[in-house]
Amino acid sequence: MGDGVLALLAFAPILVAGLLLVGFRMPAKVAMPIVFALTCAIAMWAWGVTFNRIAASTLQGLVLTAGLLWIIFGAIMLLNTLKYSGAISTIRAGFSNISPDRRIQVILIAWLFGCFIEGASGFGTPAAVAAPLMVAVGFPALAAVVFGMMIQSTPVSFGAVGTPLIVGVQGGLDRAALTEQLLSRGLEWDSFFRVIVSEVAVIHAICGTLIPLLLVTFMTRYFGRNRSWREGLSILPFALFAAFSFTIPYVLAGVFLGPEFPSIIGGLLGLGIVTAAVKLGFLVPKDTWDFPPPAEWPATWVGNIQISLDSLSQRPIGRFMAWLPYVLLALVLVLSRTIKPFGDALKSIDLKFANILGEQGINGNFQVLYLPGGLLILVCIATFFLHRMRVSDLARAVSDSSGTIVGAGFVLIFTVPMVRVMINSGVNTLELASMPIAMARGVADLMGQVYPLFAPSVGALGAFLAGSNTVSNLMLSQFQYETASLLGLSGALMVAIQSVGAAAGNMIAIHNVVAASATVGLLGREGITLRITVLPTIYYVLLAGTIGMIALHVVGVTDPLLGIRPGQ
Repeated sequence: MGDGVLALLAFAPILVAGLLLVGFRMPAKVAMPIVFALTCAIAMWAWGVTFNRIAASTLQGLVLTAGLLWIIFGAIMLLNTLKYSGAISTIRAGFSNISPDRRIQVILIAWLFGCFIEGASGFGTPAAVAAPLMVAVGFPALAAVVFGMMIQSTPVSFGAVGTPLIVGVQGGLDRAALTEQLLSRGLEWDSFFRVIVSEVAVIHAICGTLIPLLLVTFMTRYFGRNRSWREGLSILPFALFAAFSFTIPYVLAGVFLGPEFPSIIGGLLGLGIVTAAVKLGFLVPKDTWDFPPPAEWPATWVGNIQISLDSLSQRPIGRFMAWLPYVLLALVLVLSRTIKPFGDALKSIDLKFANILGEQGINGNFQVLYLPGGLLILVCIATFFLHRMRVSDLARAVSDSSGTIVGAGFVLIFTVPMVRVMINSGVNTLELASMPIAMARGVADLMGQVYPLFAPSVGALGAFLAGSNTVSNLMLSQFQYETASLLGLSGALMVAIQSVGAAAGNMIAIHNVVAASATVGLLGREGITLRITVLPTIYYVLLAGTIGMIALHVVGVTDPLLGIRPGQ
């Protein structure tokens, strides 16, 4: 078979996934098993991969899935623990007293608090948490969903304490082959991965600088009395200040600490800085902007669920105690990643699976405590005692979190193994390159040196289809890396651009829109939200692609750790 046919066959699972999920509107729990079976069939009959290697790759994928579900469970468990302890009610109520200006409120709640919740929980929770809060303080339900979706961009690559990078990128790359290349040059995987993390943080920080301003201008244009873009520009200085209050600590955390920290630390520090600035009147506009009176709102703006701050309070939790679990989480994460004895102690519990089913190089491991999931559970246990919770409340948090995992888990037990089958298909009886390499060759031949401009859009498409940055990275990281290698460009930077694009795709991920809409009673009106959020998505992927083109072709960024084109 020619390279073109191989490329098309390699792309087939992703194309079929798109057709089933979007064209036929098939649920992911039905579509992904079909796509997994198709991937195995193509690997076996077109690539000559043995059944044993496919089975080993599937088991490897299930080990990765266990780690991913452990992190998801921990992240959702912490949010539910705080919900049933009453802490979330306290946090929500605190926002209503800071400023009556809706422009200030949307930046504080959607941008800063939303980014922080993304860092701590991920998986669509910012919109699901922030949207009801905005409705409770007087936002139209449709506006709350739109703004909750728009901020699912900049913080998403570091959401759920870094899952899209820790699991998505590391699980989506052929780590064994890359590690071998690195070791031959006296380098380590961790150093190479840190380069990817740093580049993701820098690109996101540049793209995210305008997100607070876009939030306000979209609010004045689509939900203001005068439907004016210009009215939103009046808050430009404050919006930029709020952007930098998040992105500066965000970048520093990404570069110096690692993937677990940027969104959490950026959100926490940004909230503190901007809240203090509002109270001091720093850069705050002299006028106050508000929505039209509720009686004038179109029916499409209003949800069928009534939300008030009064109904959110369950038990008296002080503001300090409400925020303390998140502070503890940030502290424990930093200590585990910077204090070697502590980190080594956590790593000591490590379930390892080497050469699964006798297949050389197909390995897996599950670090129960060192993975963010373990640390999140430890913080949940501490919260149980700090907030003096009832056992029944903790049991409800466990039940709610388990229900979320069941839904996500069924899809992931097919998606992640599918990716590992594709990556491991390079060992076969026909001596063909792996499926991601075949895809990369097709794209490299077709688009050439302009491909980096479109790389973020590929990542965004993956997130749109899968509803997840993590899954997009799992499916496409190796493809992006191989394309860069064939074009003689930095593979690390191309993977970083992939992750940024996949984060932007969350703004139009149907799963997330549905989840956010459900919290404020807007089910059935997701199309209206998507028609608005597609605009910031286009802005984000085009700017990220332009940054990639400049970095690769003008600045000449290379893989600083490899020193030469990957693959040579």
